[in-house]
Amino acid sequence: MKSGFLKDFKDFALKGNVVDMAVGVIIGGAFGKIVSSLVADIIMPPLGLLLGGADFKELAIELKPAVVENGNEVAAAVMLNYGTFIQNVVDFLIIALSIFVVIRTISKLSKKKEEAPAAPAAPPAPSKEETLLTEIRDLLKEQNKK
Repeated sequence: MKSGFLKDFKDFALKGNVVDMAVGVIIGGAFGKIVSSLVADIIMPPLGLLLGGADFKELAIELKPAVVENGNEVAAAVMLNYGTFIQNVVDFLIIALSIFVVIRTISKLSKKKEEAPAAPAAPPAPSKEETLLTEIRDLLKEQNKK
């Protein structure tokens, strides 16, 4: 039973779709980091500046203050970090838009490929009648030569 399981797993793991999916996940992870950097380091600072110098990472509402006893923090403050949420929403929208553009481009290229004119079909093989007539013609040509 183990060999059947291992064979099934091998068949699954070596299918082209699984390998393509794994490559897509890896590239998607790297792409996500690039987009996150784009949002955090390029888009959000000017947007925060336009909104009065706000740093979106620091936008939060304190739900419960920290508990401090004798100068030591006993319990951390409970914060609602809505700025981080806004930044993550912008990340998502940019990633979704980018993926949409890529998929749309691939789809258009696939349609163009399908619409490309097919090579002309080979002429059909001659029918039995045509073959017989051709043989008769050739025989008559030979008799006329003699």
